[in-house]
Amino acid sequence: MIACAVVVPQPPLLVPELVAGAAVRTAAVREAAVAAARALARVSGRWLAVGVGEHRETVDSVSRGGFRGYGVDVAVSLSATRPPRQGTAPADLPLSALVAGWLREQAGAESVRVEIVPRHAAVAECAELGQALATADERALLVLGDGSTRHPAAPPGWPDSRAETFDAGVRAALAGADTDGLLALSPELAAELQADGRAAWQVLAGLARAEPGWRGEVTYSAAPFGVAYHVATWTRS
Repeated sequence: MIACAVVVPQPPLLVPELVAGAAVRTAAVREAAVAAARALARVSGRWLAVGVGEHRETVDSVSRGGFRGYGVDVAVSLSATRPPRQGTAPADLPLSALVAGWLREQAGAESVRVEIVPRHAAVAECAELGQALATADERALLVLGDGSTRHPAAPPGWPDSRAETFDAGVRAALAGADTDGLLALSPELAAELQADGRAAWQVLAGLARAEPGWRGEVTYSAAPFGVAYHVATWTRS
């Protein structure tokens, strides 16, 4: 049964090797995500993760992959007992699984199993998956997903005035462990704002509703490059 959940973003820029020229500018969100992952590892070394992708799939904890498709072949493994092979790992895993594996390594956790939910999944589908995961064997949950890409710092012509209100609502819901607030997020608006994390956050809400009694804390929330990144921890009270 899940006792602690951590929400993190999933941009490739978390991996410093992928942003060699901007590692300092991306340090704040990276440090917040790694700190949250390390706190999760103190709860349990065996993680369940929920991420967002093109279709529904499960990425088993024995999987290995790499960030070759994102510019640098940084190899990752979803299990400490199955080390990555530098230079040979393909970039064939969903980004959520790659980031989950990288965070697992940074935190020194034992393993992570990743459930991928489609980014355009209906609210009911996300909530049902969360309810099904509430009785998982793992005690630690990692939730991966980004907010809107259309904040004021985005390239000219791309910002949307609705982005700040949308992510302010996400921030408030995460801080208050507000399942109703997360489940009220509109899939249509999230798609227009390119807030792919919506589906993963609603899986978390479905899980928390099935096993009530949570409190939340947001440790990072900003949109430094026009994309909103939220880091939060939910614990069972």
